[in-house]
Order: sequence, then C-alpha cells, then structure tokens
Amino acid sequence: MTVSKNINNPVGQGGGQRKRLSRAERQNNGPHRNLDRQSAAEQKAELVRKMREKAGAAEDTAQAGDDTAQS
Repeated sequence: MTVSKNINNPVGQGGGQRKRLSRAERQNNGPHRNLDRQSAAEQKAELVRKMREKAGAAEDTAQAGDDTAQS
C-alpha cells in the first residue's frame, strides 16, 4: 500500500460514499425535523401546563392570605 505524505489524506483508506441528500435535507428540513418539531411542541405544551398549575397554586395561596388579612 502506498503511503500518502499528508496524514489527513491517507491513500487507500476509503471513506465510502456519502448518502445523496435531497435539497430539503441539505437545508436541515428533512423528515427528521418534523418529528423534532412535534416533540418540541409537546415539551412546550407540558411546560406551559406546569407553569399554569404553579401560577394557579400561587394565586390560591395569595387569595387565602388576603382572606386571613381582612379578617
């Protein structure tokens, strides 16, 4: 086997062929991105729900505190 002078380009060490990407996939709009969007939307919905629950609990305690202060 012949040895290349450049260590970054060894002769005979085949890298195989790259998969042909569609134009959309080259722009990061492949089919995997739709799944990422769905999971991101689900995570956001879960986060919003948790925040609303916390806000509701905080309002309930604040209202309870106001009732005792008025008595």
